[in-house]
Amino acid sequence: MDKFKSIIPIVMDRTGRQFLVTLLSDAKLSVIDRYGLRNQEAAKQGMNLPYPTTYVLDKSGRVRWKFTEKNQAVRPSNEAILAQLQKLW
Repeated sequence: MDKFKSIIPIVMDRTGRQFLVTLLSDAKLSVIDRYGLRNQEAAKQGMNLPYPTTYVLDKSGRVRWKFTEKNQAVRPSNEAILAQLQKLW
C-alpha cells in the first residue's frame, strides 16, 4: 500500500508545531471497500464515491475518533476535529 501514500508536512499556525498528514489514493476502491465506505447509491449511478469520513489517529495509529456521514454535503467542522485532536495533546 506504500506506493499509494504521499506524506505532506503541515504547520499548525496556532502552535507552530509541524505534523504529517498521510494522503491515500485508492483508485481501485480496495481501502474504501475494506472499511465499508463505498456510497452504494452513488455506485448505482456509476460514481464510485466513498462516504465522507474523517479519522483522528493517535501516535500509535489507533483510531480515536471517526466521523462518517452518508450525506456528501455534511462534514465535521474544523472545531469538531480540533477538539478531538486536543484530547490527544
